[in-house]
Amino acid sequence: MTPRDAADDNGSRWSDLDRPPLNAAALRRALVREGGLWSALEVTQRTGSTNNDLVALAAAGKAGEGAVLVAEEQTAGRGRLDRRWTAPPRSGLFFSVLLNPAEVPVARWGWLPLLTGVAVATGLSRAAGVDTALKWPNDLLVTVDGEERKAGGILAERAGRDGVVVGVGVNVTLRADELPVPQAGSLALAGAQGTDRDPLLRAVLRSLEDWYGRWRAAGGDPVVSGLQDTYAAGCATLGRMVRAELPGERSIVGEAVALDGDGRLVIATEEGVREPVGAGDIVHVRPA
Repeated sequence: MTPRDAADDNGSRWSDLDRPPLNAAALRRALVREGGLWSALEVTQRTGSTNNDLVALAAAGKAGEGAVLVAEEQTAGRGRLDRRWTAPPRSGLFFSVLLNPAEVPVARWGWLPLLTGVAVATGLSRAAGVDTALKWPNDLLVTVDGEERKAGGILAERAGRDGVVVGVGVNVTLRADELPVPQAGSLALAGAQGTDRDPLLRAVLRSLEDWYGRWRAAGGDPVVSGLQDTYAAGCATLGRMVRAELPGERSIVGEAVALDGDGRLVIATEEGVREPVGAGDIVHVRPA
């Protein structure tokens, strides 16, 4: 990757003084180091999807493990189930990373979105001083006016035979009148003590480097690495009544009781069946 600073672009980069541009050079100095995971970091002013861009760069041999691509604005960001993710320029953290977990069996790669969720929640809690929780499998929740709101999401995609691109989107300074849906939230609306995106991004990437290193050293074992217990401890879905909308227009309702060794959500139905769910849309059912 050839680094290009968003700060090098002219135009409207200071049009919102509450949302200054990221300092790509300072981020590289802080994060890209010999022996570390992060090998390159680029900040682009505007793109469709950092995931799409990084997958293409990897396919062309222009990005290796530890490449980080950050966008000040995404015009075609995607979440799970091909949902669109849009936000005003410089209002959040929108980035993708390229990982090549060669030491880990492919069967355990499904833990990567959950690992990223733990890392993002940990990093943001430390740097922003805001309580965060995880909704299985890939949503970051904050509390706004006493209600759970989605403030972030994660999307992992294969990049060739040996790579995985993990994309992260987090609403940082979105105001109430900018929320795309009433169920959305942001760190600012949740009362974050800090919304400067430079330290937030540094904290998240350092946390991700730490958790990825532990998981990879353990051969992807979620128990040995501590990932399974840590995710369960921070997961707002466990212990709740949920409805799982599954492929094939099937749904099940029950209590989310556990995560299994493959990172699947185990749902106990009223019929006494414990069914593991690995794909689908999970809805937290409000008490009657």
